Amino acid sequence: MKASLPLILSGIAFTMILPFTGGKNGTPLINRTTRNLKEKITLKIDTPDQDRFVKVPLVQGQFFEPTEMSILPNLDILISQRRGEIMIYKNKTKKLTEAGKLDVYFKTNVPDVNAEEGLLGMAADPNFAVNQYIYLFYSPIKTSVNRLSRFKLINDKISLASEKVVLEFYSQREICCHTGGSIAFGPDGLLYVSTGDNSTPFDVPKQQYVNKGYAPLDNRPGLQQYDARRSSGNTNDLRGKILRIKVNADATYSIPEGNLFPKDDPKSKPEIYVMGNRNPYRISVDQKTGFLYWGEVGPDANNDDESRGPKGYDEINQARKAGNFGWPLFVGNNYPYKAYDYTTGTSGAAFDPAAGINNSPNNTGRTQLPPAQSAYIWYPYGTSKEFPEVGSGGRTAMAGPVYWPKPGAAAYPSYYNGKLIIYEWMRGWVKAVTMAPNGDYISMEPFLENISLAAPVDMELGPDGKLYILEYGKGWFSKNADAGMVRIDYLAGNRPPAIKQLVIEKTSGLLPYKLTAKVEASDPDDGDVLTYIWNLGKGVKKTTNRPELEHTFTKAGEYAVSVEVVDNLKASSKSTVIPVFAGNEHPKVDILLSGNKTFYFPGKPVSYQVLVSDKGATVNKSRLYVSNTYTEGFDMAGAQLGHQQVAQTLVGKSIMMKSDCSNCHKISTKSIGPAFTQVSTKYQKNTKAVAYLTNKVIKGSSGVWGEVPMPGHATMKESDVKQIAEWIMSLSAKASSKPSLPAAGNIIPPASINKNKPVLAIKATYSDLGAPGLKPLTSSNVVNLKSNVIEANDIKNVSQFGKRDYNGGQALIFPQNDGQIVLKNIDLSSVNAFQFGIVKMGGDVNYTIEIRLDDKDGKILASSTSNNMTIPIELVTDKKMHVVYFLVKNSGEKIKDRPLLSNITALSK
Repeated sequence: MKASLPLILSGIAFTMILPFTGGKNGTPLINRTTRNLKEKITLKIDTPDQDRFVKVPLVQGQFFEPTEMSILPNLDILISQRRGEIMIYKNKTKKLTEAGKLDVYFKTNVPDVNAEEGLLGMAADPNFAVNQYIYLFYSPIKTSVNRLSRFKLINDKISLASEKVVLEFYSQREICCHTGGSIAFGPDGLLYVSTGDNSTPFDVPKQQYVNKGYAPLDNRPGLQQYDARRSSGNTNDLRGKILRIKVNADATYSIPEGNLFPKDDPKSKPEIYVMGNRNPYRISVDQKTGFLYWGEVGPDANNDDESRGPKGYDEINQARKAGNFGWPLFVGNNYPYKAYDYTTGTSGAAFDPAAGINNSPNNTGRTQLPPAQSAYIWYPYGTSKEFPEVGSGGRTAMAGPVYWPKPGAAAYPSYYNGKLIIYEWMRGWVKAVTMAPNGDYISMEPFLENISLAAPVDMELGPDGKLYILEYGKGWFSKNADAGMVRIDYLAGNRPPAIKQLVIEKTSGLLPYKLTAKVEASDPDDGDVLTYIWNLGKGVKKTTNRPELEHTFTKAGEYAVSVEVVDNLKASSKSTVIPVFAGNEHPKVDILLSGNKTFYFPGKPVSYQVLVSDKGATVNKSRLYVSNTYTEGFDMAGAQLGHQQVAQTLVGKSIMMKSDCSNCHKISTKSIGPAFTQVSTKYQKNTKAVAYLTNKVIKGSSGVWGEVPMPGHATMKESDVKQIAEWIMSLSAKASSKPSLPAAGNIIPPASINKNKPVLAIKATYSDLGAPGLKPLTSSNVVNLKSNVIEANDIKNVSQFGKRDYNGGQALIFPQNDGQIVLKNIDLSSVNAFQFGIVKMGGDVNYTIEIRLDDKDGKILASSTSNNMTIPIELVTDKKMHVVYFLVKNSGEKIKDRPLLSNITALSK
């Protein structure tokens, strides 16, 4: 991509040719080649510091399914809620109240089928300061239509009597899904409204040939809701479109020039600006160029299918003029679906993007469709080859606004001028897209990357030039505690303190319970004096000038502890909240091993004993749950080996909360997916539940808990997913009723170790009975043992060894002269030799190998030559953890074909 720009430098005018390529953090690197100067100037543009963007909460925990908002000229904000409420946030009082309520259809009468209709979108008239008009797009309860109406806001109340119906169209109900519903005005005052395809993406029950997440093209009689050609692909239907109209003073409308179809064609609707949409849930119009942008929520298929067509993609789209964007015949980069006979299961030819044909009997419009336009940005559940910056996981694409500073209100650095802001409801990220002057895509980069968002559902630029974000919250069809509305400020000067973490030494204890808390915080501007305001729950606060606090609780209860760090200019940041428990103490769980604490050996028993102590209570062994599994995840530095005491099994929960799982699942209540407690209860009798759930999360699943599919998470580490699964399985009361293993015993590893799952994890979890007014507390401990074969891939601390691919993995190349390998945190108990997996590339090569203890000059345990694959060592019986040095020395001969080291195996007597 190239753009030509004039440049004035030192009074000399010349032209630059700018090849845009991805630089640091996705920032374009611009090579400017002059015509008049024989030199090349390379300019690197760095993004502004992301920690200068701060999230200013305006409303938290008061919304019930917010959908869209409109920022008024006085910075009051109107918010629509799907169930019909119009809320108003008053800028002066900082209070949220109800401005009105529409009687809307928002819930089906069909069991286990969710409606997406309701109050879907809103926008204030561009001339609101004069006329007080508000536009609402909603589903009236008494008639099966979606309706765009104009209302008047009088004294902060929506006047229902002032309603003027602008347009409406039929929408089939009692099915699911896709409504669109976003409203936006262009710079010319034209109104845009998006509509969904009103089609179900799910499979027809009890049929052999079904959609399976591909395009819904089922045209069999009585199955109209399974055919999106009747709506999105129909030129004579307003569903699955983005409409563009000019609203007149009396709330009638006229058709502007430049829409997709003429005004007098009986086979098309002149209101259509863009057709071929599935669910254009959020739209935005560039207020300078007039280009239309939207996020298109795509279909669910996980993989391409030769007989059906492409896997599912979400899209960010740009329309510089009216056009057809393909659905349901095409998706993504105009990837074509194939005609499909749902009676016989046979496939026809792939559809042609240049000449799409809609021959469905449900079509009431033109058979020949306008040429399909490719998506601007597109990405699947998995990693995108074209746009890897978007990551992977669940998908709900959102788009807009394009940032332009308001006159006299440049809220953000000019670096962002003209950049398109895109965001993800499911994945939680925000990106800034750099575009060429003609609108072509150049690059994207993280934006607001240090700010956590709970399912952003709308973003708008206010009259103050600042970005306002509406957060739906992580949970579908529910009132979410994390739903909210925030403003994004940019701190050009002083920045608030940065909080790394709040650490509480012990989160529970019997009365009197002494709390010791420390916070790791720093001031990004250096030198500011910090003050710490500790919130100890239930209205108790303490202030210190040190980042630590001691406090004694004398009354039993659960307390929410947090800290606010304030600099000397009153800029502040708040930590996360950590619950602590006074009057009950977490039980202590220990796992004792009688043998080696680092390795397990094939076929040799691992003897363990679990000890539980619970202050102030008698231990009930029936509440102990012991398990063992084999998994990946091995760090030769020892970070993942040995004991890992984990209160409340929070490791798996913490990983889950950072993933997109929390958007679709709640712990104990149903969302779009089942509650985790339901999953835990369902699989308690399955001895392979953890492995089963791990596989489901990684590969995806459908049909187990309903029609909504769960996307795969192929890029997540299996070890992380396994910890999520273990946490889920610990939630059910049945999880601790019968231990899967006794409190003491032997585990016999298989004779052949799976090198892809080399870690034996022994886990013990115990839940106490709680205390008066306090819930039961759970503690876990995990002991990880590495198999005795240490693959070259897992050896990180090496010197002078090379690396190369070998036998599906990696091997270390012996040094030309001297080198060393260091293994840390090694228990040598019962280890009597090390065996070296040496691959000789030529003849025998006599390296000297010394094995030393704790230091490169430490005690020699053995010395031999590399021709001896197995080297006996002097026994070490102190049962301590050691550092083992393997020193490799060459006598000086020039070695042409240096041998490879594929692994090191610890042998037990």
